[in-house]
Amino acid sequence: MKKLLCGLALALGVAGGAHAATGGVAWDKAPVNTTDLASLQNGAKLVVNYCLNCHSAAFMRYNRLQDIGLTEQQIKDNLLFTTDKVGETMRAAIGAREAKEWFGVNPPDLTLVARSRAGAGGSGADYIYTLFRTYYRDPVAPTGWNNLIFPNIGMPHPLWELQGERKPVFETVQSHGHEVQSFTGRWEQVSPGTMTPQQYDAAVGDMVNFLTWMSEPAQNKRVKIGVWVMLFLLLFTLIAWRLNAAYWKDVK
Repeated sequence: MKKLLCGLALALGVAGGAHAATGGVAWDKAPVNTTDLASLQNGAKLVVNYCLNCHSAAFMRYNRLQDIGLTEQQIKDNLLFTTDKVGETMRAAIGAREAKEWFGVNPPDLTLVARSRAGAGGSGADYIYTLFRTYYRDPVAPTGWNNLIFPNIGMPHPLWELQGERKPVFETVQSHGHEVQSFTGRWEQVSPGTMTPQQYDAAVGDMVNFLTWMSEPAQNKRVKIGVWVMLFLLLFTLIAWRLNAAYWKDVK
C-alpha cells in the first residue's frame, strides 16, 4: 500500500507541477549533495520501497547502484523487488495496462523526474522536496488529504505514517477586496509519525537526492574530469607562456 500511494503521489503530483507553482507557496531548497553516498543509499531504499510498485526508472539498471557504494550482493538482498536479475532496469511492478485502468494514466518514469520539473519556483528537486513536505489533513478532500503547492491534489499522503498528521496555520488577509486564507509558514503537529520532523525532512531529502543523482549518474565523474582538464589547461598555459618568452627573447 505504501508503494501504491507513493506511485499515485508522483504520478499525479509531478504531472501537476506547473500548476502547483502558481499556488503562492515558495518551494523549499532541496538538500542535494550527490557525493553523499550514505544519503544516496538511503534515498535508493526509499524510492525502491515506496515508488517502484507503480513507477519505473527505465533508464537505470540496478547494478548501476554500485556507483553509490552498494555491493552487488547488497543490491540483490535489499533492493530487487521487481526483478530477479541485478542487471535489469528498475521497472515498475505494475503493468502499463493495469496502471492505465487503475489511475487513468500511466505513472511517469522517474529516471529524469528531478530534472524535468524545474520552474520559476526552483529546480525539479525543490519541487519534489516541497511536495512531500506540504501535505496536510483536509476532511473536505475526497482522499482526506491536500497539499499546499498542489491544491486539490488527487491522492492521499504517501508517507503520512512516517511524518504523522499535520495542519498548516492560515491567516485571513485582504486580497483585491476579498478575504482569502494565506499560509503563515507555520505547521501544527496533529499526531506524531514514526519519524521526528527532522528525521522526516532528512528522509525526503535523501529520496530527492537519489532522484537527482539518478537523473545524471555520471555527473560526479564528469565534474572530476572537468577539474583535471582545467588544471591541465592551466599548467599547459603556463608552460606555453614560458616557451613563448624563451623563443622570442633573442628576437630584436
